[in-house]
Amino acid sequence: MQKTTGLLAVSLLALASATPGAFAQDQVISFINCGDTLTAGYEDYIAEWEAANPGFDVQPEIVGWGQCQDKVTTLAAAGTPVALAYVGSRTLKQFALNDLIVPVPMTDAEKAGYYNYVPETVTFEGTQWGIPVAFSTKALFWNKDIFEAAGLDPDTPPATWEEEIAFAKQIEENTDFDGFGVVAKTFDNTMHQFLHWVYTNDGLVIDADGNIVLDSPQNLEALTALRDISAYSEEGPTAYEQNEVRAIWLDGTLGMIHASFNAGNLANEAGMNWGVAPLPLGPSAKGPGTLLITDSLAVFKGTGVEEQAISLAKYITEGERQWDAEMAQGLTPLRPLQPQTDELVASDAAWAPFLDGIEFGGPEPLLTDYVGLQNVMIEMVQSVVTGQAEPADALTRAAGELEQYK
Repeated sequence: MQKTTGLLAVSLLALASATPGAFAQDQVISFINCGDTLTAGYEDYIAEWEAANPGFDVQPEIVGWGQCQDKVTTLAAAGTPVALAYVGSRTLKQFALNDLIVPVPMTDAEKAGYYNYVPETVTFEGTQWGIPVAFSTKALFWNKDIFEAAGLDPDTPPATWEEEIAFAKQIEENTDFDGFGVVAKTFDNTMHQFLHWVYTNDGLVIDADGNIVLDSPQNLEALTALRDISAYSEEGPTAYEQNEVRAIWLDGTLGMIHASFNAGNLANEAGMNWGVAPLPLGPSAKGPGTLLITDSLAVFKGTGVEEQAISLAKYITEGERQWDAEMAQGLTPLRPLQPQTDELVASDAAWAPFLDGIEFGGPEPLLTDYVGLQNVMIEMVQSVVTGQAEPADALTRAAGELEQYK
């Protein structure tokens, strides 16, 4: 008995003299990153943050785009949230109102570092609920060879909706090609594509006071223009989402599309003779505009590492780190860093339209049910481009349906 007691005492002494923390486990910060691979640079940035914050183990999980949002939402609703997740900013209001995420407030200096309206994409009731991490703006791409075949000047893109519709009609009537790519599939980017028309005509969906203002003269002009140009689109536009429409354009059978910067890279690979310009403007426009789509890093509630997750998110999205990630992905920069922005446009003038449209652009509407919002907007667009509803009637109906989600 004495021998056993002595051995126990020695064992306890050895444990007591061991290096502090030798047996402590690091706290895990789980992180869902949407896509096929970890965002460029994140492996290094995470390692740097861990080195400066001992005791924490960041564990990224890569989830494909098609499943990512659903997985994040399901985990949070089940009470087993991930600490940090890549989400569409349109989801933030719904997450916040359901007490699933924590605020990620920005200082005035942090907000001032972004382009106009970027902080608004993650803000409601004066509070920021995520950190912008990806930014997409759109511009008009056109096939110069198709323009020439239609009798149009291949170096002169349309500057207004009226010209855009007229050019699409001329392509349709004078060639074997379709004039303009309309996105109308049951998919979220059908709503996005319509919002480009809204924000190139000084329109809004929800105002600063939280009122649904979809049924406005500006938006009626937008929906009517989309209806009119659909007469010169690819056949059956409700079968195509934006990447599928872009593929038709890259095949050389479509005159014009609205797309993000990477469409130009793909057009170069396809050997196309192409041009890019700001999105054409509607009759009520005050200046160049576009939908300002952001994705964000959201910090979920109840993990015990909320403060560390905020610190990590801010670290990996800091100015130059974020810029490098954007350039690796072909994304519009979130911040007008200098001299990087001037150097970017000087090296590739195709970037200019994607930056010019920010001034009068607008965010995805933040409503209480982002799926409900998408469904209402998609149904509205589809009913009009298929001729099942007049624009005015479809707009009024959609505005009424959105009231439940404001």
